[in-house]
Amino acid sequence: MAMVKVAVVVVVVLALFQVSSIAAARRQGKPAGPSLRGSGGGDGTPAVMTVNGFKRGETGGGPAACDGHFHSDDDLIVALSTRWFEHGQRCHRAIRITSARDGRAVDERVVDECDSRRGCGDNIVDSSPAVWKALGLDTDVGEVPVTWSDA
Repeated sequence: MAMVKVAVVVVVVLALFQVSSIAAARRQGKPAGPSLRGSGGGDGTPAVMTVNGFKRGETGGGPAACDGHFHSDDDLIVALSTRWFEHGQRCHRAIRITSARDGRAVDERVVDECDSRRGCGDNIVDSSPAVWKALGLDTDVGEVPVTWSDA
């Protein structure tokens, strides 16, 4: 009987800890799912940054979802995975990408969706070559770990 009481107490304590951790993350503004709230400070949502061409005929495919235009590789712009794109709610909003390698950060504008229903991962920030250059990264690498937050 004492073992059952101990097990119940442990389960309750673990549940309370999980609830308080989620509440603390929300108070700090860390995105726990679709949200327009930024993460603030140096924290952010872990992601994989890939390189994308937003000009006509490049890897991005058609025109950007937010404005129906093609964009220069010199623009600081990104396409976000479907869940982060939030049905266009992040269109034209600034986000901050921080390199996991050295903490270098750059602000850029969301112009497109990286469609997770058509092969894009759920954790992708698909960035123009200008973003890679601003972070001092080589586009030939193809993928790098980053964090991102609303700027």
